[in-house]
Amino acid sequence: MIRFRILLFTLIALLVPVRQASAEVALLIHGYLSNAATWEFSGVNAALRQAGWQYAGNFTFSPTGLLQLPAPHDDESKKQFYTIDLPSIAPAPLQASWLKAAVDAISRAHPDENITLVGHSAGGVVARLMLVQYGKGKVDRLITIAAPHLGTDKAIRALDAVDDDGMFGFIKEWFVKREIGNGLYRTLKVSRGILFNLVPPAPGTLLYWLNIQPHPDIEYISIVRSAGYVIAGDLVVPPFSQDMNQVPALRGKSKVYITYQGHELTPADGVLLARIL
Repeated sequence: MIRFRILLFTLIALLVPVRQASAEVALLIHGYLSNAATWEFSGVNAALRQAGWQYAGNFTFSPTGLLQLPAPHDDESKKQFYTIDLPSIAPAPLQASWLKAAVDAISRAHPDENITLVGHSAGGVVARLMLVQYGKGKVDRLITIAAPHLGTDKAIRALDAVDDDGMFGFIKEWFVKREIGNGLYRTLKVSRGILFNLVPPAPGTLLYWLNIQPHPDIEYISIVRSAGYVIAGDLVVPPFSQDMNQVPALRGKSKVYITYQGHELTPADGVLLARIL
């Protein structure tokens, strides 16, 4: 059944019409509770390689700052993609500042090329925040995959689960830990900053502010998850939240591609990305 679904997703991606573009450098940005390896394990990197893209390396951070871990590649190739390891449980503004450092490094390494940012899940929000806060620089396109641009109620539920204030907070904490385990409880507890950044827009929230700010004049593409007859669809982020056209500052500015699968990345995402890029 799993093989059938992967084949189905790949066929759908192949049949989706996309415009011909000339992107030469791309940066893949992971989401919450994830890391750069998700692009490899999901099969996205393999699909990009098969389409002629070369993996140029990963950006991570050390006590001394940005650290680039290059991968063996043909320096003559003009189609290269990078990944980045962000502190996924940190607040979005901090992640955006780290992303900015990586984009600047790529810009210096490829002074004659524009950059495409590809953000999965919360990584799409972080990428959009970076563009609004720091400007587009050499970025000329943003592609988001299943990103919660209008938030997700899962963030609200997670915040409520670890809200143990009040007289009987210790009792609630005990029940929640018994239900989800100490490890996940502690992770959610230290993730409250980014979780609050991903709640649906309301006065005082990051998404409320971000979604009304002027955005750079670049190309925006939303890859939106949907359900099918045998596919439940995205159970983490509702489809309407993934469409950047629903963002007040970007209405009518985003191209949309529909994929029939869940929230996680699959090889079909790599096939579709290769065609878009």
